[in-house]
Amino acid sequence: MNWLQRFNTFSFLDNHAYSSGLSTQEVLVGAGVRHSLDLTVAEGPEAFVQLDNFVQSHKGSWIFGHLGYDFASPSSHRFNESTAGKGFGDICFFVPEIIIRFNDNRMIILAPDPQIVFDEIRETEIVSGNRQIAGKPLIRSRLTKEKYINTIDQLRQHILRGDCYEINFCQEFFAEQAVIDPVTTYERLTRLSPAPFAGFYRVRDQWLLCASPERYLKKLGNKIYSQPIKGTLKRNSSDPVTDLRRSGELYNSGKDRSENVMIVDLVRNDFSRFCKEGTVRVEELYGIYTFPQVYQMISTISGELPDNVTFAEIIKASFPMGSMTGAPKKRVMELIRQYEFNARGLFSGTVGYISPEGDFDFNVVIRSILYDQSARYLSLPAGSGITFYSDPAQEWEECMVKAAAMRAVFESEDPLGK
Repeated sequence: MNWLQRFNTFSFLDNHAYSSGLSTQEVLVGAGVRHSLDLTVAEGPEAFVQLDNFVQSHKGSWIFGHLGYDFASPSSHRFNESTAGKGFGDICFFVPEIIIRFNDNRMIILAPDPQIVFDEIRETEIVSGNRQIAGKPLIRSRLTKEKYINTIDQLRQHILRGDCYEINFCQEFFAEQAVIDPVTTYERLTRLSPAPFAGFYRVRDQWLLCASPERYLKKLGNKIYSQPIKGTLKRNSSDPVTDLRRSGELYNSGKDRSENVMIVDLVRNDFSRFCKEGTVRVEELYGIYTFPQVYQMISTISGELPDNVTFAEIIKASFPMGSMTGAPKKRVMELIRQYEFNARGLFSGTVGYISPEGDFDFNVVIRSILYDQSARYLSLPAGSGITFYSDPAQEWEECMVKAAAMRAVFESEDPLGK
């Protein structure tokens, strides 16, 4: 990670040894840019044509990149102009100069001269680890608790009127005039919250430090998978008996089950637009997964792909992901534009890769720190799924739990006492 900082664009994707039958890469790195594609909201439908052309023209190469949430949901709403994550651009993909892969205790370097790359990495000075973060940033909430609760009450009225069934509402925690060391901060974040879809990602002056537990889409051969998360409950690591009981509470929670199954149906509907007829199925419903701070309810949906479907067609039919929007998706996205106080930018978008074989894997950008280095602006967004039965005060607390790991990175000398 220290070596990577010499590149103004790179992607470091880390599975953190999380056991999953769908995992194919432990660590995957793309550094430097041979070819790139940058698109904005203004491109409109033409952007998907350009995205397809780019992917097709570099078939057989590794491709890395991201899609920002606002590409799929442009708005004329006057958001705060400082929102971190906007600077990444709406769509950015690149063919890297150097590929590094870690699997089964092996390091594989794909480069014109792999030995030079290996020697450079070994000779790079390590400046992270126990390095102190100078000047802890003052992190504030964009919303007061009262304003947040009032907004949730308004959204519940939309649900009561039948405008939607569920909506994902996000808020932003932020700091201005923040100066951080991205490597040290990412290392601390992932020590606190090692997650299967973590990423250390840079595009020029924009940094993403991501500890996401959620997969948006994975293609493996002719199969496509999505694993939406709906349902979060804080763990009690100090009391193993209570902690185990809380996992059962999440599994039996009627509110979380209703959220989860609505998003499962939404994903099934999205998949039916590009999968072979009759192949879309729910492989796991209401699965409870363990993470350091929380339990998560995760379901798995799969489908079979026809031979002629393209990457851009799959993205166009399924992005943004249902877990970060709600149901029905189109109306919910309108309400998000109306009620949220910040453009989401890269938050609740996706970062991932396409392999030379045409397989791909993309996460959901949550549990993340976004840093605009030139503006010295730090953003820690968080959200939750709102249904009519949601308790606004509890939803506020859920956002606090989700933001806690990111805040802890800055609020102690060493979050793990090491």
